[in-house]
Amino acid sequence: MKRIILPFITTAIMLVSALSVNAQYKNALGVRVGDAVGLTYKTFIKSNRALDFILNVRNRKEDNHFILTGLYEVHNPINGAPGLQWYYGAGASLGSLQYKNDNDRDNDLYLSADGVLGLDYVVPGAPLNLSLDWKPALVLAPYSGFYERGVGLSIRIIL
Repeated sequence: MKRIILPFITTAIMLVSALSVNAQYKNALGVRVGDAVGLTYKTFIKSNRALDFILNVRNRKEDNHFILTGLYEVHNPINGAPGLQWYYGAGASLGSLQYKNDNDRDNDLYLSADGVLGLDYVVPGAPLNLSLDWKPALVLAPYSGFYERGVGLSIRIIL
């Protein structure tokens, strides 16, 4: 719970000190919340092209993971909705899995090809970016399969 509360407090402090931010931003850093909690950093390399890096960490009794994802995203404006864009993209994930197997702990390499489809919103007058997206993955290792539950909410401070 502390991992979630601290970023929200940081966000609130940044909002109070903000004067204004344009609808477009260059860099943003924050948290992503979904079936795993992680950090996210998005940087625009062109006006409508971005790189999004996500570091997911999960620490549970039955399994742990540490996964780094890199996504290339194409952003498109939504007419009549200032600050709101939809985006799509693709990328890959690499990480480490640890899970309980017959009273032992096994470690495996995690590798996947990922897609992303979402909405990106810049809060007017605040250095705050919100993204809601679906990030399905075609898992290549340690098993092969399709992971469709990758819905997440990213809350970022615009730098």
